[in-house]
Amino acid sequence: MARTLALLYALVAYSVFFATFLWFVAFVGDIREVMGLAVPATVDMAPNSAAPMMAAIINIGLVALFGVHHSVAARIGFKDKLTQSLPKSVERSTYVLVASILLAVLMHFWHPIEGSVWDLTGTALETPIWVLFAIGWFILFTATWLLNHFELFGLQQAWMHGRGDIPPMSMKTPGWYKLVRHPIYTGFFIAMWAAVEMSYGHLVLAGAVTVYILIGVNYEERDLVAHFGEDYADYRRKVGAILPGLGKARS
Repeated sequence: MARTLALLYALVAYSVFFATFLWFVAFVGDIREVMGLAVPATVDMAPNSAAPMMAAIINIGLVALFGVHHSVAARIGFKDKLTQSLPKSVERSTYVLVASILLAVLMHFWHPIEGSVWDLTGTALETPIWVLFAIGWFILFTATWLLNHFELFGLQQAWMHGRGDIPPMSMKTPGWYKLVRHPIYTGFFIAMWAAVEMSYGHLVLAGAVTVYILIGVNYEERDLVAHFGEDYADYRRKVGAILPGLGKARS
């Protein structure tokens, strides 16, 4: 019974994540309709309004709220404390669920900011930029499968409830991981900046997410070095962090 409940909880969390993820893709791309269904809000179309400076402050705060949870709740010490009151089998699903809710909160309360840094609509660059936008999300999504998609989103942990702990993941660098250490962040970075129209609101989003990525990588890599030891330290010296060749650790 406990395993069934854990698996059901994990499936609900994953479903919430997947729906929120699809919304976020449309949100970032300012895609206002998908298969005849209106998107609730996008980076440039939302029911909230404020003066530009106040809107920027609110938006940065929303990204920070998501980022703090996304980084802090993923740390080993936080997870150890959480599993004192939650079964290990649903710890990751809880993380995924809360992160998805916070992402939905970000989109729901987002404040568009009028004006554009650039607008390449109707130019020869419009199609290539849309292709680059799609490539960013493709890299992000496929990177989750190159390691263990089901473990990353908590499904495997729930499936294994009552069957013992999942064996610790070994050090491996398949596919994109041969080019960069954090291809999920690479995909985010590309998708954020591949904008046909870079509105001021989109610029705030892209800039805030980029800052979060640069900060989040440092926290994440501390855990990775602690877990994999010299293997990961050597990997850091050879492979760039987010862009190929850039961000290698010094010997």
